[in-house]
Amino acid sequence: MKAKIFAVLAAAVVAVPGGVAYAEPHAHQGHDSIRYASLKSCGKSEEAKPCGDWRLVMHDGGQSALRDAQTVALDAKGRKLEYAAAPIAVSGNGQRVAYLTKSGRLAVRTIGGGVKLFAKDALPRVDQNTFTLLLSDDGARLAVVIATEKPQSTRVFDTSSGARLGSVPGNLSVLGFSGDGDEVLTSDDGDEGVTDLAVYSDTGEQLVHGTPPQVVSSNAPQALSADGRTIAAVVAGKKPQLVLYDMQADQVVDRKKIKLPAGDVDMVDWTGDTQVTLHLVQYLDGGNKMTIVQIDTETGAVKVRDRYRMLKDMFVFAACGG
Repeated sequence: MKAKIFAVLAAAVVAVPGGVAYAEPHAHQGHDSIRYASLKSCGKSEEAKPCGDWRLVMHDGGQSALRDAQTVALDAKGRKLEYAAAPIAVSGNGQRVAYLTKSGRLAVRTIGGGVKLFAKDALPRVDQNTFTLLLSDDGARLAVVIATEKPQSTRVFDTSSGARLGSVPGNLSVLGFSGDGDEVLTSDDGDEGVTDLAVYSDTGEQLVHGTPPQVVSSNAPQALSADGRTIAAVVAGKKPQLVLYDMQADQVVDRKKIKLPAGDVDMVDWTGDTQVTLHLVQYLDGGNKMTIVQIDTETGAVKVRDRYRMLKDMFVFAACGG
């Protein structure tokens, strides 16, 4: 099985609105999908460094090495930043992975397909540990956040063509794509500790802006529905809740008490018209444990979609969204 997976990933270089509650977002389309990507940790814990190739851990339990991907980030002059991993992201459906190649090119690989190499000047020449890659749930859109001292715009790309669609102001924190990938959700710390949220189109046009109540702003990460206006936030703790906030109406439109398994909220994504998916992670000595649950926003019912324990020797990981 490992040989089969590697053959799929070693292909030659080439160039969802809404949904149904509890709809399975990981469409295998004749191939397996990625659960998470990870890098091995080398050295003593206090001096641990990333090493080896990026490893893609699949839903069927198989693993493969992403051999053309850069693993250690480089600085603006091309020197290794030994303690910093190169950026990577996995799409919510587990079918695409975005990364930097060993030649420094931005790339997106499709499981069962090939690799799309982006233009050589797609990204600025800065320290690569300032990059954060974010893929939409279907992998059709890629945002590259650049956290340099002097703010640089977040760049949004079409992953099929490699074309740059637009930009989001660099002074904003990018939280992720909407459920259908057409919009980008951002946040900004305003005056007197207030947090503002704004929605931008994938071409960079501001669509909606608002200042949500504290129950939303203080419970990150938030997620944007495919409708481009409804925000989901999860209140953790002893009495967890799912809170829905309408940005256009500027009001909380629903609260549902929910029962969650153990773990810290790592990701929140809209995966259907009435479905929000959470990734809950537990950091354990024997290997981190991930639990993924789907919440029906109409009833508050919670369903476990997946559970797995991660590799013990990880330096860092990037789970699929959605």
